[in-house]
Parts: sequence; C-alpha cells; structure tokens
Amino acid sequence: MTWHFTEDSAAFRTAAAEHLAADPARNTAVLTLMDRADRLGWWAEPDGRVTGVLAESPPRVPAFGAMPVEAARALVFPAGTEPTELRGETAAVEAYAEASGRPWRPTVRMRLFRLGRLIPPDPAPAGRARVADAADVPLAAAWARDFARDIGEDPEQDFTGPVGERISEGRLLLWESPDDRPVSMAAVSRTIEGQARVHLVYTPPADRGRGHAAGVTAAVGRAALDSGAGQVLLFTDLGNPTSNALYRRLGYRPVTDHLGVAFAPVTV
Repeated sequence: MTWHFTEDSAAFRTAAAEHLAADPARNTAVLTLMDRADRLGWWAEPDGRVTGVLAESPPRVPAFGAMPVEAARALVFPAGTEPTELRGETAAVEAYAEASGRPWRPTVRMRLFRLGRLIPPDPAPAGRARVADAADVPLAAAWARDFARDIGEDPEQDFTGPVGERISEGRLLLWESPDDRPVSMAAVSRTIEGQARVHLVYTPPADRGRGHAAGVTAAVGRAALDSGAGQVLLFTDLGNPTSNALYRRLGYRPVTDHLGVAFAPVTV
C-alpha cells in the first residue's frame, strides 16, 4: 500500500478514475480541484485498487477525497511541503493530523449535503432568479469578498477572475427583488462525474431574513439538475444553524461531516 503523487491531472484521472466515479459525492472537492491542482495524490492497495485521493490547491492546502484512515495515517509529504492547512472527512483529517506529530487546531467543522427531492421555499420569497451577466461581475466579486470574510477566509484576493468565469459559463445566479435590485447570489460548480456543488451562497446583511437565499439556492439547484447533474451537493458550516436548517428545508440531506485544520509551522 502506497501513496503516489503527480502534477499531471491526466495521469491522475487515469489512475484514480474508478475510485472517483464510484463515489463522486465524497470526492467532490478533489473532482472540482483536480484540473488546477498543484499536486494530486492517490493511495493504492496491494492489488492496485485506488481507495484514497487528494488534491492540493493552493500550495500546501490539501483537500482529501474519500480515503481509509490507514491511508491518511500513512500519508507523508516531502520535507518543506508539509500542509499548512487541510480539509476533508473528519476521521481521515484527524488520523493524518494525529499521525503527523505536529501541533494542530480545528478551524471549521462542515457537513456535506446532497439534494434529494428539491422542495421550493414556502412561502416563496418576493422577486425572481436570473442568470448573472458580465455587467454583474463587479457586484458579484464584491459579494464574494464579503462572503470570504464572513467564513474566515482571505477577503483580500481578487475574486474578479473566478466570479467572471462562473458568470461567463452561466453558473452564477442572482435573486432580484421586485424592483429588480440584486439581493442574493449563489453559484454552482461545473458538473463532473455527474456531481455539481452549490457554493458562494451570499446575501448582504441588510437584505437577510427575507428568504432571498432560499430562493436563489433553490433556483441554482434546479438549474444544475436541468443541466444534467445527477447529484447536487453543498457544504455547510456546522456552526451556522440557520444555513443548516435552510438547506434541509430545501431537500438537502447529510452525507458526511468534514473538518478543516491548521498546523503549526514546521521547525527545522
């Protein structure tokens, strides 16, 4: 049993294709990162079967896909490239963190949800959903910065490119109030191995509490289904009971819990 690493996404796809396709929900983070990852890894059993995967992007921030805890315990990064942060299913992340011998602390506890039967919000919020266009890029980028700040991530990065890509591909929706004012947004990833993941669900503070997030989340989930996604997924912060309750009302059901951790710097 051993880990293998590559920077070549095509080689990774070839090696891990069966494992990725077997459970695209649990491998969602790796599937959505693999084409721009700095490093990709897979864990092979003695008979050659791949039973674990990871994708590292940005540098030194791996995301675990589905993997056995034995693979997580056996994972060793080359000296000088040890992760500064890590996210993945709770059991695997804890197994790696404890085996690493490095001081670590939890940063976020998340839950992966999968959409069952979509249940439109009732009562329906006032307004309507529409697909964002190029003129919406500045607003969506500003909201993306606010979203990053709200969840404790770096708000200083330039979100124009990532938001612009989603908008150009029709993957970002806005909810507009009856007077045509944008009041909420949600995006969805590309559909890979039949799964798509909803993200960037954001409503400015002044417009919260009116059901806008429910409206746009239902709309973007419906759009993903209509475009051919067999599974629509999303992550929630377990520390946010409001969003967890909202997604359950819309028909999302828990899949597995995830953990994010940060490590103390490696001392030489």
